[in-house]
Amino acid sequence: MLKAFEGLSTPLVADACVRVGVGLRAAPSGVRGVAPGARVAGRALPVRHYGSVDVFLEAYGAALDGDVLVIDNGGRTDEACIGDLAVLEARAAGVAGIVVWGLHRDTPELVEIGLPVFSYGALPLGPMRLDDREPEALGPARVGPHLVGAEDVVFADADGVLFVPADRVEEVLETAAGIARTERAQAERIASGDTLRRQTAFDEYLERRAADPSYSFRSHLRRVGGAIEE
Repeated sequence: MLKAFEGLSTPLVADACVRVGVGLRAAPSGVRGVAPGARVAGRALPVRHYGSVDVFLEAYGAALDGDVLVIDNGGRTDEACIGDLAVLEARAAGVAGIVVWGLHRDTPELVEIGLPVFSYGALPLGPMRLDDREPEALGPARVGPHLVGAEDVVFADADGVLFVPADRVEEVLETAAGIARTERAQAERIASGDTLRRQTAFDEYLERRAADPSYSFRSHLRRVGGAIEE
């Protein structure tokens, strides 16, 4: 899956989701890679955290190579729920990356390990609680307002984290690649002196909008074949 994501980005995937009618699900703003340049794509391996690392170890037993562990820690900012040993074990289990709706710790060690980890940030404090475990501990994980399950695929890079239904991934990635080609061509034309306003017939758009206020720039872009926004 990471190879299929090569050359693309989460903004391109997000635009493609809009174009083909896939609902947008993104981790809340602020969930970012621990190390610069971190990227990952793979099937979601969801888990809910209750204060103990045992639930991660159990999830690893069902992991397939390339899975991305998605941890629901309720967005808590009073504890770090994952550190270096759990990340090392994830790598040993074939997990390709980790997304945390919460915090991590052991930042230097995580950077050295090299497994992509995405979280709200770092905190030295580990969990001091041990909550009752729900039967759905290894079921869908909540990340912000969204539920993420094993039927989803995770895409993450410097712009954030997206979740896409596995049965729509091929269509979304093909569309994202088409948008990327259009944007690259537009960028090359701008660099050679052909302005974006000219490429998108912006003066024509202004004229049509003046005559019809309901005529949106997005509609105009779709008509002329631009790829600035969806």
